[in-house]
Parts: sequence; structure tokens; C-alpha cells
Amino acid sequence: MTRTPEQIFHDHGQALGSGDLDKISANYAEDAVFVTPSGVLRGRDGVKQGIGTLLGDLPDAAWDVKPQFADDVLFLEWSAATAHARVEDGVDTFVFRDGLIQAQTVRYTLVTEDG
Repeated sequence: MTRTPEQIFHDHGQALGSGDLDKISANYAEDAVFVTPSGVLRGRDGVKQGIGTLLGDLPDAAWDVKPQFADDVLFLEWSAATAHARVEDGVDTFVFRDGLIQAQTVRYTLVTEDG
């Protein structure tokens, strides 16, 4: 049985909470495309790199997410905050295929305590 986008997103959120990049990337297709503010990353290794950078910038963050699903696409508004940094305008778009995340675009502005 193929997982629904809602199920995949739920699993993805739990994996993000674990911080385990292998577990996180398992929700992505082998040929996933991950578009970040710094460039396009490809495959599960690219996903690990992109998400690893984000998690490294926001260790132990408090996350707030607002998902909106439309068939096989998810539009996600999000924010995150730590004692030293915050994201004010995070927006992700996910495309799902065959029970996995096929593509994701990520846009956010990281504001640190010192500017």
C-alpha cells in the first residue's frame, strides 16, 4: 500500500525530530530534487546535506508548521526558534510520488542573535 502525502509528512516530521539524517532521507526518492536557498541538491545524499545544514543552524528548535495539502503537493509555512536564532518566513513545497517525497523547495531567512 502506498503511503498518502499526509502519512509521509507525518513520518518526515518524526524523522526530523530524531535528527537522524539517514532516517530523514529515507522518506525521499532515490532521485529526489532538493532546492535550497544556496542551490539545487540531488538524491538522498543531497537531502542529507541540505537538511543537515538546516538542523545544524537550528539545534533544539521549537518548530511551528502550517501544512496545506492539494493532491500530491504540500505547501508548508513554518517557523523555528532557538535561544540564538530564528526563522521568520520559512516556506516549503513538497511533491510526492509513489509514497515518497520526489521534490522539495525550501525558502527561509535565518536571523541570528547577532544580526
